[in-house]
Amino acid sequence: MEEIRIGIAGLGHRGLHWIRLLQKVPGYRITAVYDWIEPLQERALAEIPYRDGVKAFGKYEDFLAYEGMDAVGLVVRQREVGAMAAQALEAGKHVNSEVPGAYTMAECWRIVTDVERTGLVYSLAEQTRFWGFVDGWKRLVDDGLLGRITYAEGQYVGYYGTHQFFQDYRTGKQYSVEELPDHPEARPTFPHDTPPIIAASYDLSILLKVLDDRVAEVTAMSTKRPSYAHPQIRKPDVQVALMKTEKDTLIRMLDGHTQPRPHGDHHWWQMIGTKGSVEWRRSRSEMPKVWFADTQMNDWSEVDWRYERTDAPPEARGSGHSDADYYVHMYFRDAVLKGEPLAFDVYRAMDTVAAAVRAIDSTQEGSRLMRVPDFRPNGERPPGQMPADPGGVGLR
Repeated sequence: MEEIRIGIAGLGHRGLHWIRLLQKVPGYRITAVYDWIEPLQERALAEIPYRDGVKAFGKYEDFLAYEGMDAVGLVVRQREVGAMAAQALEAGKHVNSEVPGAYTMAECWRIVTDVERTGLVYSLAEQTRFWGFVDGWKRLVDDGLLGRITYAEGQYVGYYGTHQFFQDYRTGKQYSVEELPDHPEARPTFPHDTPPIIAASYDLSILLKVLDDRVAEVTAMSTKRPSYAHPQIRKPDVQVALMKTEKDTLIRMLDGHTQPRPHGDHHWWQMIGTKGSVEWRRSRSEMPKVWFADTQMNDWSEVDWRYERTDAPPEARGSGHSDADYYVHMYFRDAVLKGEPLAFDVYRAMDTVAAAVRAIDSTQEGSRLMRVPDFRPNGERPPGQMPADPGGVGLR
């Protein structure tokens, strides 16, 4: 196989981005598109110069049955995303899926065991872990310059206006809250009611990569529904999770997407260790900072860490998310075509997804402390076999 024949499922804003990008990354050929909203199919096909060679589908089952594709690019915003990934694997297709990856523990396990049984590639297209500063921070931790990391924080508090929460499903056009009085045909989209803490997998992906760790326990709390900022949206404005890792680091995760915020830096992180600390900038007018305990530093020192990588190849430039989008497709391509192992394999991917899923479960069960399983095979669960309780249990 010299190129991946890929079908794109989900033709909204991100789906269009994938279609444009995959025409620039060597090793891909788009052969199919899927969306149940028919006008979005035509919009997507218009982005492909060789559109006559691309099949369009309105039913996911028909899309998966198409023999002219090897892989599925799953770019959907719906609760069934985990089941859809598993269906694709069971249909013999490799899967590259946008975050969040899944919304239930059973779906996480289904994806893991399908990969183990089939040997197919599953990649979670979480791009923030490829930002330049992440490797810089990982080097500090790996070299012991920060000592033992005892506490870390990550947050994703971005304001998306209200444009993604209402849609006319006949045309695919999205509307803001302010436009609703003039568009009674607009209906709530799935993100309208999605627990924001599910997006914790973005920032958790970064922290777990730096720490080389996994979350073992999580508890979480939420503000009430609907949004205080926009009561027309049923999402809570803020959800916070407190996590404990296998190596005994405490992590606080904060997520919210409906409250007004300055545009730009939606994400923020910090790590506190026994020999020093690092933290990201609080605004675009600041710089990230570092402090070492044993170097006669009396205050934080600014460091020019950035999202962009200093070692990015020319083809990564302009790919999206400060050039990071290129890497999720590069590594998926090389795993499928060359058999190269994914550093962010299905187990590490589910480490991030499951921690966010369990945070949602905790908010729904009175902040109950929840266990996050290790998805790797062991003496009690051989590869390809579902655990006795795939839904998981709380600790108390």
